[in-house]
Amino acid sequence: MQQRLALFDLDGTLVDRQAAYNHVVAELCRAHRLGLPAEQWLLSQLADRANISDFAQFRVAFDLSESPEALWQEYIDRMATAITCRPEVLKGLADLRAANWTIGIVTNGSTDTQRAKLAATGISDLVDGVAVSGEQEIRKPDRRLFELAAARCGLTLAGGGWMIGDNPAADIGGGHQAGLRTIWLRGRPWRDAVPAAHHTVDDVTGAITILLTTNPE
Repeated sequence: MQQRLALFDLDGTLVDRQAAYNHVVAELCRAHRLGLPAEQWLLSQLADRANISDFAQFRVAFDLSESPEALWQEYIDRMATAITCRPEVLKGLADLRAANWTIGIVTNGSTDTQRAKLAATGISDLVDGVAVSGEQEIRKPDRRLFELAAARCGLTLAGGGWMIGDNPAADIGGGHQAGLRTIWLRGRPWRDAVPAAHHTVDDVTGAITILLTTNPE
């Protein structure tokens, strides 16, 4: 029988990183009295990921007096304030735990930002283990990040489980490589080389419903 392990992606799956990031970049540039060129530069630079080196470049490009460390911390603090997780998603995670599911997070990104998001949204209180790529310098779809998430949940991939995410290659392709069943959230363009997801949904709450109504096999 397959174990009740559900591994979730974070950005674009449990939280809307895009909306928060657009807001934070605009606020940060406004706070430093920077115009549209700086905002566009940051939006482009941080589109897929963010780390302190981006703010070292930002400081030089726009002649800022603050240190890269201070700018980076400001970005993290603003993201933690701006990011949200919808109440129905938090309830869904709580319902999974009540139904004896073990929940893990497998996310690409910097440790600082991802951990701040998890804490600020309350997701940290509802999951059993977290694996962030920035902690290990390995990124999805690398199987090792999925193995780490399962281990931090007190389980192994040998017992099977599910991976839920919006990125075809990182989440669905990576989930397949890890021996997991997969649920894809529509949004990003699909890649032909990626094996088909076991289920496709428009919202993560739909994925949670599938898990709650699916018997382990």
